[in-house]
Amino acid sequence: MAEHVRKEITPFLEQVPAGAEHHARSAFTAFKAALERGEVRAAERGEDGRWHVNTWVKYAILLGFRLGQLTAAGEAGPLRFFDKDTWQLRNTRLDEGIRIPPGGTAVREGVYLARGVIMMPPSYCNVGAYVDEGTMIDSHALVGSCAQVGKRVHLSAAAQLGGVLEPAGAMPVIVEDDVLVGGNCGVYEGTIIRARAVLAPGVILSGGTAVVDLVHDRILRRDGDQPLEIPSGAVVVPGTRPVRHGRGAAQGIALYAPVIVKYRDEKTETSVKLEDLLR
Repeated sequence: MAEHVRKEITPFLEQVPAGAEHHARSAFTAFKAALERGEVRAAERGEDGRWHVNTWVKYAILLGFRLGQLTAAGEAGPLRFFDKDTWQLRNTRLDEGIRIPPGGTAVREGVYLARGVIMMPPSYCNVGAYVDEGTMIDSHALVGSCAQVGKRVHLSAAAQLGGVLEPAGAMPVIVEDDVLVGGNCGVYEGTIIRARAVLAPGVILSGGTAVVDLVHDRILRRDGDQPLEIPSGAVVVPGTRPVRHGRGAAQGIALYAPVIVKYRDEKTETSVKLEDLLR
């Protein structure tokens, strides 16, 4: 199915020939439905454990913005909303097994939500996001464009997974299975959080972040085109590291640096298992 969808939409990814708008919209509509079924994804994990970007998927998402016309998208009291007619709010159904209590949550079209996903109000999922089984998205949490979220993840209150839609070849934010993202955390610029990691409240991770691993006595950074990766099972807390040279050192300045203080143990497992009561 994914290959069929790709074949149909590929002729329109760079430009839509004059007179072909109807065919381009038809191909895009089929593509968007495949996104919502989880049959195509902005990024996928290979058998070797490495993640790769499906660049054509991101180009197809951008095609939707080019094809769309601005239209009314709903209202709430005196407030009115407007968006491209190609990217409206997602139609969710009871038989999908998704829990969305009332209170301002929004899910845009082109988002895959697996059975057992919980979205507490208000929270938001943007175009191209993939959220797997049993994941909880807590109040004021954001799943940005094309972010890939695994099974049984908890995004705590006000956590943000940044959207990475452009450039099309850039890796989106990846959060693998059984990760706990604490409140007010921010994960941006294609950072990969490997399975079972724990981010304590307030941890900020981006492409330019240096992470101090106290357990293995190393510094983790983005390496060229390869994104920053937080290892499996790592427990990360906010921290600082001192400036060693120049005026910064003389003035005692320290830079923000998340710190891996340990890897998951029985005590960590117990605290994480308490999250199951919310499901």
